[in-house]
Amino acid sequence: MPSPRPPYRVAIIGTGGIAHAHAEALTELSERARLVAVADLDPSRAAAFAERFSVPHVFDDPQALLEREDLDLVHICTPPQTHVPLASMVMRAGVTALVEKPTALSLREMDQLATVQEQTGSKVLTVFQHRYGPAAVRLRRLARSGALGRPLVATCETLWYRPDAYFEVPWRGRWDVEGGGPTMGHGIHQFDLMLSVLGPWSQIAALAERQARPTDTEDVSIAAVRFDSGALATVVNSLLSPRETSRLRFDFEYATVELEHLYGYREEHWRFTPAPGHEGLSELWANGAEPDLTSGHRLQIEAVFDAWETGQEPGVCLQEARRTLEFAAATYASAFRGVRVAAGELTDDDPFALSMDGGAVPWERVKEALV
Repeated sequence: MPSPRPPYRVAIIGTGGIAHAHAEALTELSERARLVAVADLDPSRAAAFAERFSVPHVFDDPQALLEREDLDLVHICTPPQTHVPLASMVMRAGVTALVEKPTALSLREMDQLATVQEQTGSKVLTVFQHRYGPAAVRLRRLARSGALGRPLVATCETLWYRPDAYFEVPWRGRWDVEGGGPTMGHGIHQFDLMLSVLGPWSQIAALAERQARPTDTEDVSIAAVRFDSGALATVVNSLLSPRETSRLRFDFEYATVELEHLYGYREEHWRFTPAPGHEGLSELWANGAEPDLTSGHRLQIEAVFDAWETGQEPGVCLQEARRTLEFAAATYASAFRGVRVAAGELTDDDPFALSMDGGAVPWERVKEALV
């Protein structure tokens, strides 16, 4: 038998809150990956992170990390406005970049990444870990097989709560740093999962408001969506909801499939209801259930390694991530222009292709300028 390949060599750029989830996932995958280096502009934070996760090499400059380390994968866990320059730097070093959501702040930036990807032959992948829970994988398989019939109706709700104090962090609630409010930074995980099940969307009509929070961005958005399949969906993204929940519901011809969780789901968070006369589908749904697994970073990172080792395209590729980001851009464009927006409509120099606010936000800014 051939000897097993050595563990993949992995680095993390940015050692703030979300980086801990990445490092913990890599620790669980220690037989397949080694976290060999981290970089952060804050040396003390990087040192504390490295000590906690036993990382041998610490840098305060990501370029120095890339020059000195032999790497297979770099996780980018920095504030959103840094994602594109860092991912480009990683790809130009000949390494795959795994970028926290959102991949970029605009469709224009996504296209810039596509250019670098084409020039270098390296890949940029996006963290949408909820795609990789076993039940979501099973749902996509059943939906694509036709076993559930046509998709007809869906609801997608990210109903979270963030108090005013949450936005005291200077970069939060800003178009130029986060790219948007809950549509970009919170609900994007749920509607990405919805899109992965229902496929291409064709049209959006939306509303967005700043109802209560001290932000430049919206704190709630609501969209009605038509898909190429003919299915219709509603999408709600909120930071104003004291009873927090994340909900998805898919009504197919032959069954309803529901998910309710908060920040990560297990098998118990799903419910399957067959239509009358299709009770046998319940057994099909239950086949392959893995009750002990929670959706999270580990499953997506593991899927990347599996794809590499079987010669497949690792997800979530740039094209897939762009479709999700276009959904966010179209939500804003529809809300602020007061019109329906079609898929593919936001092209070239359209203001909403250049930035998520499109220069059309109808309320005054309240965040102080960053220095």
